[in-house]
Amino acid sequence: MHAPPFAAIARAVALAVAVATVVAAVGGSAAAQSWPARPVTLVVPFAPGTTSDVLGRALAEHLGRSLGQTVVIDNRSGAGGNIGGAAVAKAAPDGYTVLLATTGPAATNKLMYKEMSYDPQKDFAPVVLIGRSPVIVVARPQLPADTLAGLVALAKANPDKITAGFPGNGTLGHITGLLLMARADVKLGQAQYRGSVPIMTDLLGGHIDVGMDSMAAYVPNIREGKLKALAIAGATRWSGLPEVPTAAESGLPGFEAAVWYALLVPTGTPAAVVERLNAATNGFLATDAAKRMFEQLGVVAAGGTPQDLAAYTAAEIQKWGPIIKAADISF
Repeated sequence: MHAPPFAAIARAVALAVAVATVVAAVGGSAAAQSWPARPVTLVVPFAPGTTSDVLGRALAEHLGRSLGQTVVIDNRSGAGGNIGGAAVAKAAPDGYTVLLATTGPAATNKLMYKEMSYDPQKDFAPVVLIGRSPVIVVARPQLPADTLAGLVALAKANPDKITAGFPGNGTLGHITGLLLMARADVKLGQAQYRGSVPIMTDLLGGHIDVGMDSMAAYVPNIREGKLKALAIAGATRWSGLPEVPTAAESGLPGFEAAVWYALLVPTGTPAAVVERLNAATNGFLATDAAKRMFEQLGVVAAGGTPQDLAAYTAAEIQKWGPIIKAADISF
């Protein structure tokens, strides 16, 4: 009895591989088409009441209607968003666990935390960039500077004597301050706080001179004249405070910093699931309700494709990496 020719064996193996590939593709496609067959969990890696939480709950309600399944919010705060990030990174890539990430757990934390149980660029697949909340530079009313250029001049004349408040070591507000000092060649005193409220309290009390943070918490006091806004670190002026110039208009071209919000899923999640989440989220951003909410929160809507988010994330890491390294920020 003769052994089958090598060519015949090769053809048989190739056919078997092809059949297996088709079966797997059909199975994966069918699973994606039936998704979601049960409730989806949207992990928010920050506490209830934060901007992330408010945004996440509105998005979850819309996704629930669009996808035909309940979307449940799971607040998992701690470690700068890393606890929630790790929970999603380690979850099954089936589309039932989604992360509403911010700048930290999606990008910059990996530049600061010595030990992270996940790598956001390897363990997550991008879905969509939801929006950006530009960092605002605010000052106590009595500060003898009404513009960012004025603040820079004041700081040059008084090295280390102008104190800036930041919402925590390693936060975007903090590294924005470091970027400002590097770009403007000035030195500011640094005061770290736990969030926005104590920064506002000390600004209103005259205990610190300026604050750098995402906009939402500061807008009411700015509109009431209790604090003054020196500049917004966005590409354009914000319609909610149209009189406040951008940092670029204030003499620092290209100076942009924003807390951003994005949807991520575990790597390996079916492409069809990612596409449905992307489409549903872009649909949410187009609604009047979302536009009104974003206006109140000081968030500029983004949207786009998963590829857009991947490119944006890479650019943010490239931008902030040298700043964080030079400041030797590590946890």
